[in-house]
Amino acid sequence: MKRILLAALCIAGAVLLAASCGNSTKKAERKAAEAAAEQARLDSLEQVEMQQKQKEAMATIATLPDEPVFDIVTNMGTMKIKLYSGTPKHRENFAKLALSGYYNGLLFHRVINGFMIQGGDPLTKNPTNADKFGTGGPGYTVPAEFVPEYRHKKGALAAARRGDAANPMKESSGSQFYIVQNEAACAALDGDYTVFGETISGLDVVDKIASVQTDGKDRPLNDVKIIAINLAKE
Repeated sequence: MKRILLAALCIAGAVLLAASCGNSTKKAERKAAEAAAEQARLDSLEQVEMQQKQKEAMATIATLPDEPVFDIVTNMGTMKIKLYSGTPKHRENFAKLALSGYYNGLLFHRVINGFMIQGGDPLTKNPTNADKFGTGGPGYTVPAEFVPEYRHKKGALAAARRGDAANPMKESSGSQFYIVQNEAACAALDGDYTVFGETISGLDVVDKIASVQTDGKDRPLNDVKIIAINLAKE
């Protein structure tokens, strides 16, 4: 009789435990679904806000000089860059993103000393996306604009892009860019990647960022963050 009673109690306990686990799983799934829905709502609001900011930015762009100057403000210093008039599509796109705050808070996610520093991926705002860094963008590309006199000299501002196999027209990323640290190492990129600007002051900051410690994927061990990219004050 005691064995039967004990067995019955064990079965009852197991049923209650299973029910409890089932309820906990359902609660966790419900919370996850609610969190995902809330994040989707926030992402939607952010997208609408960004679209409005970009409309306002376009109005400002119409008043800019042919070769506007911007400050790339980072947590390691400021680089002053000039956009080239001979690459109008890239000039307008970069200015639009900068003026709308698109770059604020993004990282220089790929840094190779003796080569270049790269940033502009919106996925770098969220560290959980670390495995995808370098693959993000605004959802469009920019047609290549190769101008022979715009070379990969030190401080040159150029657009990152996907490789030739997936991108035979060599279209540029909609937002990712890099700044040349070593002219000799980057010279082979001339005519393959669009150069659309240059650093006119702050080359020491380029060197400083290039020299940070990185991991096996060329990602800085300590975040190098773009605080903002603003129109330079005269």
